[in-house]
Amino acid sequence: MNPELIDIIRLSSPHMSGNEMKYVIDAMERNQVFPLGQNVTDFEEALRTYTGTTACSCLSSGTAAIHLALIILGVQPGDEVLCSTFTFAASANPIVYLQAIPVFIDSEPSTWNMDPNLLRQAIHDRIRKTGKKPKLILLVHLYGMPADIEGIIAVSNEFNIPILEDAAEALGSIYDGNHCGTYGEMGVYSFNGNKIITTSGGGALVSANKSLCNQATFLATQARDEAPHYQHSQIGYNYRLSNISAGIGLGQMQILDERIAKRRENNTFYREAFQNIEGLTFLTEPSPKYYSNYWLTTILINPKKIGITHQELYHHLKHHQIEARPLWKPMHLQPIFQPYPSYTTGVSESLFNQGLCLPSGSLMTNTQREYVAETIIKAITQAQTKTKALSTET
Repeated sequence: MNPELIDIIRLSSPHMSGNEMKYVIDAMERNQVFPLGQNVTDFEEALRTYTGTTACSCLSSGTAAIHLALIILGVQPGDEVLCSTFTFAASANPIVYLQAIPVFIDSEPSTWNMDPNLLRQAIHDRIRKTGKKPKLILLVHLYGMPADIEGIIAVSNEFNIPILEDAAEALGSIYDGNHCGTYGEMGVYSFNGNKIITTSGGGALVSANKSLCNQATFLATQARDEAPHYQHSQIGYNYRLSNISAGIGLGQMQILDERIAKRRENNTFYREAFQNIEGLTFLTEPSPKYYSNYWLTTILINPKKIGITHQELYHHLKHHQIEARPLWKPMHLQPIFQPYPSYTTGVSESLFNQGLCLPSGSLMTNTQREYVAETIIKAITQAQTKTKALSTET
């Protein structure tokens, strides 16, 4: 086997720029090995400048960022938060941290993100059933694909319900000229090890309202009041990003556009490799308004046309040392979230029952990409040959 293929081909591996150590060493030489320091300040400025927003607060994770944003935007116990159902659990968990109520909204087919029409219907129904409107819309940009932001904003304005954008997977993705994460009251990014850039673990909040990010920084550093002694007038959290991790982030920011270009190149490669396979489809930018970072390339498998299910293909890839991943299981199907309200059309369930994420990391070589494509094509060809043989025998 080719030496490049001895190890598992990962779904989305970290990819260093080579400049990270400069900032890490500088922090150590300054003895700034704590959740403050020049790297944190500079990383926040780099993110603010890149996304074109006013303010940024770097935090320990994207989950922490969502948690603080919910607090800052006034979510209280018993409040309802409208949340995309087709997402990772970290989008919904912080709602429950606050003893609020997630109300799950299904996807629309073109972006796989929150359906604006269903969102409107859900709000009307929640008002009818509870006598009050939900507190917040928590919108997710899944797999780097921007949601129908124009449609969601129209509903937000109609009912005067603010938007929190979970752009954890969508740093560098753009809708109609503006970065995902900058349309709502606040936006969230993640720098987990599998994201488009990483700080090992980390996240950020951005906002056009500087005071909101200032509140996030205050809460993230244990909500310590200004005083010569330790004084606290509200509950705080230990959510600040470390200066060492921020140094890694600074090195990563220098090559962010290159990483996005590589992910988009991977997506194009797969599309071309599978263009003649009927029944294999991709999540695609619906119009020129949408620019996806294609953090992960995702496919849908129609077993009736292809002769193999997405589960069978997943196990086939795993057997050949290729890490794929099923699409997110919708939150309304998760045991822990089943008691909560949901408004569904079957779109996210259908996606979950057909879809896979393919290896998409910017560290992938041409040889690895070709091996993945060849392995998938061979699996499909074998399945179709077997199906034809059985049909002939019958």
